[in-house]
Amino acid sequence: MLRVTIEIWPGGDKARARAIAIASVANISELAEVSDYAVSVTEGENPISSTPPWSRRGHVFQHDRRSSVWALVAKVAAWAAEDAGKR
Repeated sequence: MLRVTIEIWPGGDKARARAIAIASVANISELAEVSDYAVSVTEGENPISSTPPWSRRGHVFQHDRRSSVWALVAKVAAWAAEDAGKR
């Protein structure tokens, strides 16, 4: 499983860091070269955009595991951003 945590560090201060979003990504294709993933994302309340906390589950399909992990993270982020617009 891959877990991506997005933190904000107010003023660059690690002591004041807090997670604002988390994604959990699980391979459901027995680690095939081209795999499918179950995705779970959460995002906390955002007072700047006046959005409440939310969470969603879904899938990312047909990812080539030979590519960089950042390619998978980008697909998950794009899915989450698109899904966030549907709230």
